[in-house]
Amino acid sequence: MKFPSPVSVEWMAGLIGARPVGNLNSSITGINEIHRVEEGDIVFVDHPKYYNTCIQSAATCIIINAETEFPPHKTLLVTEQPFEAYLTIVRHFRPYEPAVKAISDSASIGEGARLSPGVVIGHHVQIGKNCVLHPNVTILDHSVIGDNVVIQAGTVIGSDAFYYNTKKNREVWYKRMESCGRVVIEDDVEIGAGCTIDRGVTNDTVIGKGTRIDNMVHIGHDTIIGKNCLLAAQVGIAGGVEIGNGVTLWGQVGISKTLTIGDNATILAQSGVPASLEGGKTYFGSPTEDASVKKREIVWIKRIPELWKKVMEK
Repeated sequence: MKFPSPVSVEWMAGLIGARPVGNLNSSITGINEIHRVEEGDIVFVDHPKYYNTCIQSAATCIIINAETEFPPHKTLLVTEQPFEAYLTIVRHFRPYEPAVKAISDSASIGEGARLSPGVVIGHHVQIGKNCVLHPNVTILDHSVIGDNVVIQAGTVIGSDAFYYNTKKNREVWYKRMESCGRVVIEDDVEIGAGCTIDRGVTNDTVIGKGTRIDNMVHIGHDTIIGKNCLLAAQVGIAGGVEIGNGVTLWGQVGISKTLTIGDNATILAQSGVPASLEGGKTYFGSPTEDASVKKREIVWIKRIPELWKKVMEK
């Protein structure tokens, strides 16, 4: 999430009650989690295992629970509870606004857009020209919908990320990281019925131009889907995934978090993807392999009883 305007390190330290260490002259332009961090961002870390990853990232400022070595051009904001500091920042810059009517007065709806009964449009939503939203579609706060987008009945755009800060030494182990990102759907996208697309934790979930999504598809937070992709029914994509252009995912494909799939890859039905895949190939199985290799493997597996029988006859 980008802030409306840059803020000073000292102002941020005052907001979250932290002790600043290092470069006190830098400005902070936004907040991000580690998978999407950019220069100018602030990021938080509360476990020594991840200190170096955050400190060596592009982040300008790091909220941390212990002072440690860091590059002199960066800034540490030291506080006992970095996660609570993160929540304070999110609540300050993107406070919760309850819905009081079906279509928020702050929403922008383009010329020629057609909204069916039961459609809900949240605060600060932007909807482009000539869109079609079928009954009971919900577009939640800060989402951006391009031109000529079709969304079928019952789909939810912009729900909170399934993303938690985990600590086993407290009564409630899982505390939700409040989402301040967006969903951005580019022009000429079609989305089926009963789909759910989560907004980014701190950045954008993006659906590229011309992509087609079937019914009952779930897309996790901060996922970026390229242009002209095809997603069949019941595909599930975890958070932080990057999918290239022209990718086809057939029915019930499951994709694990924070991986990449190259341009023009095809993943056949009911495959499970645990790791990144090159583009331009067809994949199958769980875990996924080159489809031609996997199919030969299945043929040989089916022949095992016959081969075993021959061995026993000798």
